[in-house]
Amino acid sequence: MSKHRAFRLAESIKAEVSKIIREDIKDPRLGFVTVTDVDVADDLRHAKIYVSVMGKEDEVTSSLEVLNKAAGYIRSELGRTISLRYFPEITFKYDQSIENGAHISKLLREVNAKGDSADGENNEE
Repeated sequence: MSKHRAFRLAESIKAEVSKIIREDIKDPRLGFVTVTDVDVADDLRHAKIYVSVMGKEDEVTSSLEVLNKAAGYIRSELGRTISLRYFPEITFKYDQSIENGAHISKLLREVNAKGDSADGENNEE
């Protein structure tokens, strides 16, 4: 499969899974979930769907459980909307990149604040 076609397939899966999660899955244990990326294997047998979940660790865990239990339903819905001869098995993985980015931003703000206060102390002399 060409990289361009794999990219288009991943983007289609991402959009459809987002829609299915938003409109069809009504489990109260499911938190605020955002599909961040989809990684489709070259042989189209497997797809990892990366999600970000807003909330505490227990909300992340319960949301991933709900999504992985609903994977069969989601896969069948994807099969109806995206035409492929064989639709890949899907698994959901937690994407920590947003949390990591927020943590890095916080650290940079702290460093900048310390730098500003150190500059202010040196200027007073």
